[in-house]
Parts: sequence; C-alpha cells; structure tokens
Amino acid sequence: MSTFDLLLVDAHVATMDEGYGVIRDAAVGIRDDRIAWVGPRRDLPRDAHAAATLSCAGDWLMPGLVDCHTHLVYAGNRANEFERRLNGATYADIAREGGGIASTVRATRAASEADLARQSMPRLASLASEGVTTVEIKSGYGLDTANEAKQLRVARGLAAEAGVDVRTTLLAAHALPPEYAGRADDYVDYVCRDTIPAIAREGLADAVDAFCESIAFTRAQTQRVFEAAHAHGLPVKLHADQLSDMDGARLAAESGALSADHIEYTSDAGIAAMAASGTVAVLLPGAFYALRETKVPPIAALRAARVPIAISTDCNPGTSPVTSLVLMINMACTVFRLTPEEALRGVTVNAARALGLSDRGVVAPGKRADLARFQIEEPAELAYRIGGNASRGAVRAGRPVYWHGDAV
Repeated sequence: MSTFDLLLVDAHVATMDEGYGVIRDAAVGIRDDRIAWVGPRRDLPRDAHAAATLSCAGDWLMPGLVDCHTHLVYAGNRANEFERRLNGATYADIAREGGGIASTVRATRAASEADLARQSMPRLASLASEGVTTVEIKSGYGLDTANEAKQLRVARGLAAEAGVDVRTTLLAAHALPPEYAGRADDYVDYVCRDTIPAIAREGLADAVDAFCESIAFTRAQTQRVFEAAHAHGLPVKLHADQLSDMDGARLAAESGALSADHIEYTSDAGIAAMAASGTVAVLLPGAFYALRETKVPPIAALRAARVPIAISTDCNPGTSPVTSLVLMINMACTVFRLTPEEALRGVTVNAARALGLSDRGVVAPGKRADLARFQIEEPAELAYRIGGNASRGAVRAGRPVYWHGDAV
C-alpha cells in the first residue's frame, strides 16, 4: 500500500525539474518531510492512502521559492537618505556625514536581539507570505564579532516563527567599521583571526561572504577571508563586480564559491571561470533598480556559457529595501530580459544551488517537501504580474504552514 502523511490533489504542478516540468491535473504525495510521489492524478496507485488530503482547487504547485541573498536582519531604515539623494545629495556626501552603511551599523549595534527580531520579522513574514520557504540571511551590519553573532542568532531565531528555513551567512567583510577607518588590512586580520573562528565554533553560519569592490575590500583581502572560511569548514559566496570589474567573479569561481552575486561588470574571463566551477550567478534586480544602474549583467554571455542564474531580493536598508521575491521575478524579466522560465528557475532550483542545497528547488520524489501554491493560470503568470500576491498556500518540510481551503 502507498501510504502518505499528506496528499495534495486538484493541482497543476510545475516541477521545474526540466524547463517548467508541467504536470496537469496532478497529485503530490508526501511522507515525513519528503516528496514520495508526484504525477498525474489518474496514475496514483489504486491502494494509495493518506492521513490527510488537501485540495489545491485547480491552483498551481511549484517548488517552495528560495530567496538566496538577503540582509534582512538590521535595525532602523535609511528612508531619509533616499529622500536626500533625490534632492541632490550624493552617496559620498551622506557617507561623509556618517550615513550609509555606517548608520545601519550604529542602529544594529545599539539594538537588542529582541529589538532586532521585532524589526526584522515583518520583512521575513512578507517573503513567507508569497510562498518563499527558504531564505538566506547575511550579517554585515555588526562589523565586530559580538554584533555579527547577534545578527546571526536573530536570523536563526526568526525561522520557526515565520515558517521558513533560514540559512545564515557571515558577512563580516562587508565594510570597514569606524574603529578601523583607514586600516582595512588590520580589520581583515581581525575577521580572519577572531570573527570567523568564533562564529564557526558557535555554529552560527552556513557560509561566509565578502564584498570585493573598490569601496570595500580588495581581491587579496577577500582571498584571505575565503582562506580563513575554508580553514573552518565553511563554504564561501561573494558580492562580486557590482560597481566595477574587480575580477571578483573569477576569484569566487577559483575559490569554489557557491555563488557570485550582482556581477554587472563581470568579464568574459569571470564568466568562463564560473562555468568551469559551477558557481551560480545571482542577479539582484532590486539593487540595480534602486541604484539606477545602467550596466546590465552579461545575460547573453551567462546563457552561452550555461552558467546557472539565480534571482534574489537583496533585501537591505540602503540599496534594495525589497520584501517581495515575486516582484523580483517580474523585474528580472523586464529589466534583465530573462525569460519567465529562466526567472522561475532562478528562484527555485538555481537559487537552492546558490545555497549549496540539492534537496530542494524541484518537485520530485526524494526531495524535501517544500511547495508553494499559486492561484494562476500558467507558470509564466508569476513573471507577468507586477506586484500582487497570488500565493494560496505553502508546505515546508512536509507541513502546511498556511493553506486556503479545506481538507478533502
């Protein structure tokens, strides 16, 4: 007898296993936290039995969405800086006056863990309400060991309350803290000697990230951070080539990075290295839009090299105050000219790969039972809509975290 803990019926399924992977009038059987069966409902085993059955009422099921690059745990906001820039102030002017990342660092350092959780939960809840079941959250607004650890603890603590799986990333090499002004090499020494080992001992991070850019850290400094991460058994990711070609994507690839993110200015050599290493290209249309960038990432070259492309919100207070991954699907198509299929793969299978997760991102037997339900007519409708929320349910690790409609 085929026995399921949960059976989902009256659904169309986009498995995202190959292309959209459409199965119409489908059913999905779940056992424990895994998908045990998926296929046309007419092919369900005759002896199938389920402890619970839920109807999708003709809606679409997809893999639970994955937001693979966020900075959503922080205190305060920078709306006043946004207004000032529109009134003529430059980013440099604001930074000289103590604004920019420095202002978020001050607010985050001053906040208690409870305050950080209270301010951050609405951002995570917004993502979860759209069918997002996995979210990566970076630190990077503490810039000392104690406050980086505080951000990561809060990120881990938010997961259960929001009904999502949170993967944490240490981003201590995000910017120079004020106490290290003019001493970047000394700060990198501190990160490698103190912060990375302490975070690894506490098991607070799933990966280590850095910002390799002219306004942040050099290629050599970034390489030192990567070496320290690897020494402590942590995989790496990189903010690469966002504002200029720092050869960051190639460094990421040669270091075995899970992903290189932003990459507006990445060279052909960087793309070739990513293709050889399997490093995922994470595109962040929200930051591109907010910064009014004009240099589009090299989409055609990424396609030609068959580099996997992921899409994310880059949720952060300064350059991408975005809490809608579904909106980013649309923007990836309209701004970067991705196809809807590419964009949907970018928030499912390829986004999971950018986090080193091979157990999710597709609807297939043996995969983690993370599913999102949408009231749409075709998968491409998620890319077509500008705003709005078509989500009508989600399943995380085999358990419905919210559901519209009744049990069958």
